[in-house]
Amino acid sequence: MSVSTLVFDSVTKLPPEADGAVVIGGSHAAVYAARMSAKFGCRAAIHHDAGIGKDEAGIGGLAYADTLGMAMAAVATASARIGDGADLHARGIISRANALAVSCGVVPGMSAQQAAELLKKAPWPHTVPPAKGESRHSIDGIVCADSATLLVPADRGRIVATGSHGALNSYKATAPFRPMLLMFNDAGFGADRGGVLALAELDKEDIAAIAVAAQSARIGDGRSTFQDGTISDANATAYRLGARVGGSALALARALAEKAGQHRTGDV
Repeated sequence: MSVSTLVFDSVTKLPPEADGAVVIGGSHAAVYAARMSAKFGCRAAIHHDAGIGKDEAGIGGLAYADTLGMAMAAVATASARIGDGADLHARGIISRANALAVSCGVVPGMSAQQAAELLKKAPWPHTVPPAKGESRHSIDGIVCADSATLLVPADRGRIVATGSHGALNSYKATAPFRPMLLMFNDAGFGADRGGVLALAELDKEDIAAIAVAAQSARIGDGRSTFQDGTISDANATAYRLGARVGGSALALARALAEKAGQHRTGDV
């Protein structure tokens, strides 16, 4: 049976064709995204290492994928733009691989295209990931969402800390909901500053947005963005609200929430 290689900007929602295919996805390689690749039945996955970052969260999904029996590798943040599957396919250089991917011959330094060919012989099918707990939380009225794809219409005018990178597809996922302030992980900035390209686009729509340093907060974890993040980039709209590079995401969010009267508890 012929095995396909499919390329996507994000793995949060994959088509039926991904089942049994090798997928090169622009998503980070943290546990949240690894789970999504496994959930949709990918034979093997290649994601972005997102600067690796705090607690090596950017590649945390590799070990998780091993437990499910799914081969997985990540490309170096400097080699390709995060959130851009075609760029990972064209320019990505492998930085890390889990044990199952290594057993297929994948090693750091090879191209994503080479790795994808080797991963066509990865074991499949694998274990379906267990049910995951809640991915949205409210802390002092601030929405903490592990993915930018989890925003809802009720987030309009609110402060939202996401666990996502700030690539262009994160702009597309979040702008329609028009929060007062958006927070992303900078994913180590990476090639062409791909990890923060959303900020300028959001600025055009007068939506304040910041990124926090990958080394300061765990990517894929909205609560870590909010509680641990150190601001590494901010658009002009966020600057007018008081955001400063080197400042605390927590302090900024709390100051704005206090001013806007957004301190509240309850479901999100």
